[in-house]
Amino acid sequence: MAPAFAHPPRQPDSAEAQKFIQEVTAFREKHAKAIKDKDFATLRAAYADSYTHTHGSGKLDNKDARIVAAMAGEPLIEAAPVSELSFRVFAGPTVIVTGKSPILNLKEQKTYDFRWVCVYVTAKDGWELAVSQATRLPVSTN
Repeated sequence: MAPAFAHPPRQPDSAEAQKFIQEVTAFREKHAKAIKDKDFATLRAAYADSYTHTHGSGKLDNKDARIVAAMAGEPLIEAAPVSELSFRVFAGPTVIVTGKSPILNLKEQKTYDFRWVCVYVTAKDGWELAVSQATRLPVSTN
């Protein structure tokens, strides 16, 4: 008997990719509002159970730590103003979003620019944030 071969996931076409970008954009807006409103239930659903965030310092947060930070009003890339926003859509579907945001360092009371990446995946109940990472950019001397 010949082995069964699984078909690899199909890369979304242009129309599907645009639909996924619109969905993730709406998800990001809902997520940012939940952070602002300290909406625990919405935040709990927004992060994948295995979610991790790597801070610019190298510190690693899991889902619970990230929700605690959001509820405490800490500045998060998920709710920060953003420039240089870019979307890449992959099979799954999975959407990788990159951007640049000013983030307030609470200890120093100084704002720094961060380049960040967020990976959004589809789950049983819709989109979830699976992983994120932020890297502090060097301070410009210009």
